[in-house]
Amino acid sequence: MENVPSTAAQAVLVKSEEMPEDAQKVEELDFNKFRGRPITADDLLQGMRHMGFQATAMCEAIRIINDMRAWRDPETGERTTIFLGYTSNLISSGLRGVFRYLVQHRHVSAIVTTAGGIEEDFIKCLGDTYMSSFHAPGAELRKKGLNRIGNLVVPNSNYCAFEDWVVPILDKMLEEQEASKGTEEEIHWTPSKVIHRLGKEINDERSVYYWAWKNDIPVFCPALTDGSLGDMLYFHTFKASPQQLRIDIVEDIRKINTISVRAKRAGMIILGGGIVKHHIANACLMRNGAESAVYINTAQEFDGSDAGARPDEAVSWGKIKIGADAVKVCPRKRSSPSPLQLITNGNRSTWRRQAASPSS
Repeated sequence: MENVPSTAAQAVLVKSEEMPEDAQKVEELDFNKFRGRPITADDLLQGMRHMGFQATAMCEAIRIINDMRAWRDPETGERTTIFLGYTSNLISSGLRGVFRYLVQHRHVSAIVTTAGGIEEDFIKCLGDTYMSSFHAPGAELRKKGLNRIGNLVVPNSNYCAFEDWVVPILDKMLEEQEASKGTEEEIHWTPSKVIHRLGKEINDERSVYYWAWKNDIPVFCPALTDGSLGDMLYFHTFKASPQQLRIDIVEDIRKINTISVRAKRAGMIILGGGIVKHHIANACLMRNGAESAVYINTAQEFDGSDAGARPDEAVSWGKIKIGADAVKVCPRKRSSPSPLQLITNGNRSTWRRQAASPSS
């Protein structure tokens, strides 16, 4: 170009190298393809896989989960051991029904959640949760006996009903514990055994943990006392004094680690962060890492938190295998994809396999 300074021309008009023949082009979702018929979730997801950004990450998560589900050991026929982790807010929300479906139909091998993730399931069997607003004034809600969870509210009477239901069960568990002392079958309660017992006692098909009990799917909650259930255990110490219900966390860490060690292949699906994320990842360390991992959370990595860490950080610790299939989906200002959608949708045979990398 005439009269253009050479420095500017050289800076702007940098010559590109030829793209590799197998380079994937960005694709756009063309709704004209669906004219005259209903649009399915699979139509949308297939159209998003090469859209870029988090749409592509979500579709990669679907592919990885479908691979988890499809895998069989060639010698024994064993399936992938799938660890599902989620935080309590998901149980408080309408997603609880999705988790119930997954457990009812044995789509997962083991669960890790928080205390709220346990108690809110039972509390929903005893009373309703209602829609509210993120901006509902806390002081006014407190006066009305309403507890806010994001834009949901739970009447405090639900927690009173929970106390009425759970305390007699704790009484019975303590009685069984004390009666077993000195016998060959001495009872040692653990968080997973407590959850198993409560799942049996609720006897309600709406409950996630009823189905976990029914299908013998272990549910781990290392922070079992961090919520209303902890409040009930605290109150129970006064009621039962000088006796006390003993709950052993060491037996449970051995149990979840043993499940991991014995797995022919391990996969992690972790919705949220904190203890549920690390407890599963650390269990997979005992087998030198999981073969597959899907993280879905809104945390960012720049504060050094485990919640925000990408899968490649877990590779450095041996919690995800080198070369594993792994992705983090980081939704912003929109709802996370449903775990049911992730597990049941996608075309597992046509998507290109990508190993875990820092870009995951």
